[in-house]
Amino acid sequence: MSRKLSALDHVGCGGILIAALSCAGCFPALGALAATFGLGFLGQFEGVMVNTVLPLLAVLVLCINGYAWWQRRSHWRGVLSILGPAAILASLYPFWQYSWSGGLFYGALTLMLVVSVMEFVKPVQARCALPRGLNE
Repeated sequence: MSRKLSALDHVGCGGILIAALSCAGCFPALGALAATFGLGFLGQFEGVMVNTVLPLLAVLVLCINGYAWWQRRSHWRGVLSILGPAAILASLYPFWQYSWSGGLFYGALTLMLVVSVMEFVKPVQARCALPRGLNE
């Protein structure tokens, strides 16, 4: 992934985490973690964060990771990178009324953090097709 796309991916992942930390009512474990880090003031922005910022950042990360998957052709990393933001969007909209949607959300956040750290530790190289004359 190019440096700009990688930076946007990491900014989006961090933004999703900060938006989730501001929602103590929706995600109590993250609210407690935010209060521990001194970010309890973010609770006043809970409505804006859950209804606007969190979905926009999830869509941004989903689009960036989809483009990177198409560009690099690394299927396992691509599936893992798209699964996190898609699960966040699914837990926010169609599955919100179910009791297990909080677990899905926390799992998606964890997956996004793991994939983001993996991108720093072991980045995937782009795979290129051989030129027409070389594979004959």
